[in-house]
Amino acid sequence: MKHRYIVVEGPIGCGKTSLAKLLARRLGAATLLEQPEANPFLPLFYRDMRRHALATQLFFLFQRVQQLEGLRQPDLFGKPTVSDFALQKDPLFARLTLDDNEFGLYSRIYGHVKPQAPVPDLVIYLQASVDTLLDRVRRRGVPSESGIPEDYLRALSDSYTRYFYNYDESALLIVNSERLNFVDVPDHFDLLVERVKTIRGGREFFNKA
Repeated sequence: MKHRYIVVEGPIGCGKTSLAKLLARRLGAATLLEQPEANPFLPLFYRDMRRHALATQLFFLFQRVQQLEGLRQPDLFGKPTVSDFALQKDPLFARLTLDDNEFGLYSRIYGHVKPQAPVPDLVIYLQASVDTLLDRVRRRGVPSESGIPEDYLRALSDSYTRYFYNYDESALLIVNSERLNFVDVPDHFDLLVERVKTIRGGREFFNKA
């Protein structure tokens, strides 16, 4: 497998965790997954974003830094890794939820603790409309996500779009997941895997015809 480190990214509800797990199983890779359920501030954040944003953001930052420590010196002869997050997305959330003073503090902490993790060989960016994201969030029924405001999800989706518009750190596969169901439709997943295996670099797009 030429891609030793694959990251699946996208806004809340895009299906990145499910796809990361499927890819890892198909490619014989290890998984490195977010653990939102371990963040005690997250349910509070969705009820009162302004009050709990900094605590929520810092918890996630330290959690992700700790998770990425093992990738500093990856074992070239061991399993490849598929992750459902990139540390670089952390500031996207912080910029949306923190005021200027808090964001300044967060940025200083981020600069001090950011690990020297390797750049992904491939990033898969999942896109979907805000209506689709909201529907998926509601259907999966995670209690802590029940209060996610539509305007927050819209702003987050826009932030991801702007970020990946300028992204050039690794190969990037932009996937319009609006009419794709990788979990329940094997043909959709098989087509994506073939594209993952053949992508060489730069920026490519994957869509359902």
